Amino acid sequence: MTLIKITLVQLDNYGPWTEELGEDREADIQVLQSELYADLQRMFSAKGGLLFFTRFDNMLAVSNGINLKEHEVILRSIARRYPVTVSMGVGLGETAYEAQRTATRVLQSKGSAQSSERRAVLAYSDNGAKEGYVQIAHIDVDDFTSNVTDREDAYKAMYIISNLSTLLMKLSMNKGALTFFNGGDNFISVCNGLTEYDFKEIIDRLETSVGLKLKAGVGFGRNANEAMSKANKALSKIRRGLVREPVLFLGGPHE
Repeated sequence: MTLIKITLVQLDNYGPWTEELGEDREADIQVLQSELYADLQRMFSAKGGLLFFTRFDNMLAVSNGINLKEHEVILRSIARRYPVTVSMGVGLGETAYEAQRTATRVLQSKGSAQSSERRAVLAYSDNGAKEGYVQIAHIDVDDFTSNVTDREDAYKAMYIISNLSTLLMKLSMNKGALTFFNGGDNFISVCNGLTEYDFKEIIDRLETSVGLKLKAGVGFGRNANEAMSKANKALSKIRRGLVREPVLFLGGPHE
């Protein structure tokens, strides 16, 4: 069995803390969230991981290859340099969705996200299972710039991509994958176990629903960095017309 590892990063007691900052706090909160995300992304990616901001007060990282001691180092670094702490839950699963559910549950067992007593906790499910490979897809919308960005106003373009993101997240989640908006017209899907047929089914359903065509490069690796690099390479081949199909898998879990 080859399992993917997901780490939930959750800010401790964040809501009550923000209430203490005064009514003119919003810009400072946005800066803190952005800097915290960037800092955590650097620390996870330096170990081969990849972090997604989700709701900013909650973030999800693909953390294959990052051991518990390295998680603890990240926790201590954040605690020393920020006015808030984060706690982490680490979970394994055959799919990314299953892994993040486990990560969520083990962290929830350590107390509420708004508990003043929970600070820099590292929670994990120690069932003796061993992590395996990571499968990641880089998904791109065909001609979004010419069809939407250069024709519609900026807010409507955001609405269109947000609507697409919601549908893509739902279809992916139903198959056990976690899909995240990655800026522009790009998405990243952590998709262990999904096949070419699964991706083609999702792409066909989205084209029928919203009238936009998508393409996906899928890569495999021992960690998120390796898998993402191969996914980018696969997508590049599609973009350059070297492959006629909208989905290209590069490598495999045993390579």
